[in-house]
Amino acid sequence: MKPYIHKVNYYETDKMGITHHSNYIRFMEEARVDFMEQIGYGYDKMEESGVGSPVIGIEANYKKTTTFPDVIEVSVRALKISAFKLTIGYEMKCKGEVVFTGSSMHCFLDANGRPVVLEKNFPEFYKALAETLPENN
Repeated sequence: MKPYIHKVNYYETDKMGITHHSNYIRFMEEARVDFMEQIGYGYDKMEESGVGSPVIGIEANYKKTTTFPDVIEVSVRALKISAFKLTIGYEMKCKGEVVFTGSSMHCFLDANGRPVVLEKNFPEFYKALAETLPENN
């Protein structure tokens, strides 16, 4: 998987010139959308098939600050998959140094808001996610 690249925009910084902490959550989403497209299951494809994937939890660990116009390289991988949930991990680096680690937890719902079992209902998608798990790399 190729990492997602984000260049810090001026408006993403605070009064001290440091990237505001809330933006890292957005960077996670941008990288997640890119990750899903790389494995062949972009959000548009998933939603067209009648599946939604809300975020049900976030973990954020800030290691070092970034500023405008730093370039952040975001590595993404599935960390854990269960019948109803997926946990995705993120590592962000700037100039080769880790600046952020985090994870997001997701569930999968059909159009009526009922849980979807990925392995059963979308085996190809489940397999593509499973191939990015740490034990498979």
